Amino acid sequence: MKQLFVLIFAIILSTSIFAQTFNFDRSHSGVKFSVSHMVITDVDGSFKEFEVMASPNAKGELEKVEATIKVESIYTENSDRDKHLKSADFFDAENHPEIKFVSTKIEKKGKNGLKIHGDLTMRGVTKKVTLDGKFNGQVKDPWGNTRVGYTATTSVNRFDYGLNWNKAIETGSLVVGKEVKITLNVEFVVK
Repeated sequence: MKQLFVLIFAIILSTSIFAQTFNFDRSHSGVKFSVSHMVITDVDGSFKEFEVMASPNAKGELEKVEATIKVESIYTENSDRDKHLKSADFFDAENHPEIKFVSTKIEKKGKNGLKIHGDLTMRGVTKKVTLDGKFNGQVKDPWGNTRVGYTATTSVNRFDYGLNWNKAIETGSLVVGKEVKITLNVEFVVK
């Protein structure tokens, strides 16, 4: 009888762990980027519309990540620049309305670190990228919900994705840098 009880308890426990899902909380998440402007400063921007789906493994650790970003939602606090970034000179939002990331492998690094390997697609071009991730912790909010948070960063060469527009300045440097730094801060409610 005791063995039957232990078996039933183990089944219930494993079912509840496997049934765990991460529900994306957009209002407490963000996608930001930064790129050099004329080699003297960085210009920051963000995307206002995006979705992130994440799946935990049996231990509740991040196992799979997919993100979709709407290019039309780009925001740099300058409407003329935003319009230019949406044009065929850069993202070509009319023909390529979304940026997508799909993880292919997630490695745990140290206590809270992650290496998130995957495919990033922009402007119809897909390249392998690795994001340096960090599990920021798990808390109970005032309403009894369990929340988890992650940060992930990477840098990409925008020319690799066909975002080639540029002009030279008097020093021979470019108006817009090639390397774009990307930061994702993502929060999920665990169900």
